[in-house]
Order: sequence, then structure tokens, then C-alpha cells
Amino acid sequence: MNDLISLIMPNFQRLSGEFYESLYQTLIMILVSGTIAWVLGIVIGVTLEVTRRDGILENKYVFVFFDRAIDILRAIPFIILMVLLIPVSRFLVGTGSGLYGSFVALIVGTVPFFSRQIESVLSHLDKGLIEASKSMGFSPFEIIFSVYLKESIPGITRVTMITFVSFIGITAIAGAIGAGGIGDFAIRYGYQMGYRDMIWLVVAVILIVISLFQATGKYIIKKTTH
Repeated sequence: MNDLISLIMPNFQRLSGEFYESLYQTLIMILVSGTIAWVLGIVIGVTLEVTRRDGILENKYVFVFFDRAIDILRAIPFIILMVLLIPVSRFLVGTGSGLYGSFVALIVGTVPFFSRQIESVLSHLDKGLIEASKSMGFSPFEIIFSVYLKESIPGITRVTMITFVSFIGITAIAGAIGAGGIGDFAIRYGYQMGYRDMIWLVVAVILIVISLFQATGKYIIKKTTH
């Protein structure tokens, strides 16, 4: 077995330690930054939907603030956004570089896109359900959790899958500030050192991770669509 691995990936045995460390770093980025971005994206997406004109918690000032902030952040290229957020990262996590220093940039780089996707999903919800909930005396927060979020699980799952693929892409860019990860591993050893087998290894791992995530998402969509 080892001979086969050495034949297919001649550089793996020598670089396996660094590869596993890079894989661990990517998983930490996903679990920490990805989870926080997912929660914040849903909260802001819901806020945009319910505070818009004719929303159940209509508030012009709150809506305009988040709407403009999202537009501005989405317009800034991620690599520039990372540099701008280094002082913020230092203040919040004690460092502006490395794995932990990348968390803030990954979150801020993901939330605007994801929250806009959530807003779009919620805006397509049948308005009749909202009106029916109001007539039954539901409070705004009951409507948010029992109608908006519950009825939009398939749509939320779908945009989560889309955002996850994008998130994997920006973790590679985060390697520019020393965050590590398998994208950075591929750039250092696959591109700069010319070890093509390491590029294909990273591609295979990314495809497996994304395929598993999408399979889980499709299962959730199937079970919650009615």
C-alpha cells in the first residue's frame, strides 16, 4: 500500500505531516469562522427582511444601515478586506495574522454574501403564511421562528451549500496572511515548489469535503420540502 501511495504521490510521505496540519487548519476555519458567519448571516438576513418596508418589524433606519453595510463590504475584494481588518483582528483575537488572525476576515468576508442570500430566500416566502400568522395573534418573534425560518429550511440549506463552496475558496486566500490551510499548502508545494501530486491531493480532498457537505444538504432539503 505504501509503495502504491509513493508511486502515485511521491512527495506525500515527506510532506504528510504538513498536509495533515493544513487540513486541520482548514477544518478549524470551517468550524469556527464558518459557524459564526452562518449564524450572523441568518440573523442579518432575517433583520433585512423583517425591517424592510411593510415588514413585520418595519424600521427604515435599521434596514438602510445593514443594506448599505452589506453593499459596501461585498464591493471590497477579499484580499484587501483582510488587510483592512488586521487592526480589528488584533483587537479582537490578539493577532492580525496566522490561523486565529484569519477568523475575523473570513467572517466579515462571508457574512455579507450569505445574509443577502438569506434575505432573498425569506423574501420569496408565501406572504399568505405571514398574514395568517398575524391573524392568529403570533408575535413578530414567533413569526420569525415558526414561519420565516421553519418554512424556509430548504432554501436556507440550499444557499448554505452555495456559500460553503465560496467559503472554501476564500480560506485559500486567507493563506496570504499566514492562516495556513490546504489552499495555502497547494500554493506553496503544488505551485511554488512544482509538486503536482500535492495539487491533485488537495483537489481530491476539497472535492470529497464539498461532495459530503452537498450530499448532507440535499438530504436535508429532501426531508424538509413539503
